[in-house]
Amino acid sequence: MGDEALIQGVSWLTSLLNLQGLTATVTAEQISDGGGDSCWLTINHRDLSSEQIQSLIGESGVVLDAIQYLANTTLNLGKGDGQQQAFTIDLAGYRAQRLQELQALAQEAAQQVLSTGQEYELKGLSSAERRQIHQFLSEQSGLSTFSRGKEPDRRLVVCLTSTD
Repeated sequence: MGDEALIQGVSWLTSLLNLQGLTATVTAEQISDGGGDSCWLTINHRDLSSEQIQSLIGESGVVLDAIQYLANTTLNLGKGDGQQQAFTIDLAGYRAQRLQELQALAQEAAQQVLSTGQEYELKGLSSAERRQIHQFLSEQSGLSTFSRGKEPDRRLVVCLTSTD
C-alpha cells in the first residue's frame, strides 16, 4: 500500500502543477510520525521562481494547505478507513519551519497560562495547526486545550486543567 500511495501522490501532484503551468519535480517519502505513517510529497523549489514558490505557499500557508486538503480528499476517495493514506505537501521547507513556529507558540502559551492562571487564545490557525498544538500540549502537566468558535474564527484555547 505504501509504495502505491507514494506513486499515486507524486503523479497527482505533478499533474496538478502541470495544470497550473508549472514544471517541478515531486519526490515522495513515507514518514512515521508517531500517529501512523504519512506520505510526504515535496515539490522541488529549485525548479520554481521565488514568485512561484510564494504563490504556491500563499499567505500563512493557505494555498499549500488547500493543495494538501485536495490531495488527501482526492487520493483517498472511495477508500475505506483502513486503506486511507495521510498526505503532507511541502515546498521549500515550509512545513518544518512552520512546525518550529507552532512549537514556539505552544510553549509561549503554556508559559503564559502557567504563570498567570488565565486562559490563552491562539487565533489564525488552520485546523491542522490547532491539532498539532493540541498534540504538543497534551502531555504538558497542568494544562488543557480545546477549540472555541466556528470557522473561520475558530481559536485554540490553552487553560489550566480543571481540578473539580
